[in-house]
Amino acid sequence: MLLHTKGTEFPEGQLEAFRERFSSLSWYVKDIKQTFSRYYNRKKKRRGTLWGERFKSVIVEKGETVINCLAYIDLNAVRAGIVKRPEDYRWCSIGHHVQTGNRDGFLSLDFGLVEFGVESAERLKKYRKFLYHAGSVKKRGKTAISARVFQSEKEKNFEVDRSRRFRSRTRYFTDSGIIGSKAFVLGTYEIFKDRLYGSRERVPKKVKGLGGMYSMKRLRET
Repeated sequence: MLLHTKGTEFPEGQLEAFRERFSSLSWYVKDIKQTFSRYYNRKKKRRGTLWGERFKSVIVEKGETVINCLAYIDLNAVRAGIVKRPEDYRWCSIGHHVQTGNRDGFLSLDFGLVEFGVESAERLKKYRKFLYHAGSVKKRGKTAISARVFQSEKEKNFEVDRSRRFRSRTRYFTDSGIIGSKAFVLGTYEIFKDRLYGSRERVPKKVKGLGGMYSMKRLRET
């Protein structure tokens, strides 16, 4: 119901098949990719496939291998010169951890550090320290974390302080369709909701760190 919107019906005789399907990572990702492809094709008035290949699925050993694999992925945006700090790129795990405070506990807090006896409260800081050290190593043809940025984070002991979390939340001002008081967001949504795709009611989300301010996702279909 959450995936296919409220009111979706699943035939009794096919419930077991659906349960097995939704327990499979391959099927689940396929569903997400196909749904997005249909939306994108409709929006851009195009046809055909969108994704180049199947998603990556690799069996990784715990501990040191995990933290190195995570760092490799989280540093991609830095290496490509898209951002100066890995957590500034929202479409990676460290971005989700810092920008949303790992909203809904969506991601694991393991970071490959459980095997080293690091307590959960310390793992994000330890992982950021590892990430900045790895990202500051220069590689041919790749952008590295600058010495200035590295030193700045080192002086903060790689902690994500309140000001850093607030700056990360400024994404709400560009990613949101409506932002303001709860009454304002709800009132404005009522004006536009008949023009939106889907039957699911949208709910204002409180912007953490900004008292009394609420946000609603971009109204991209209006």
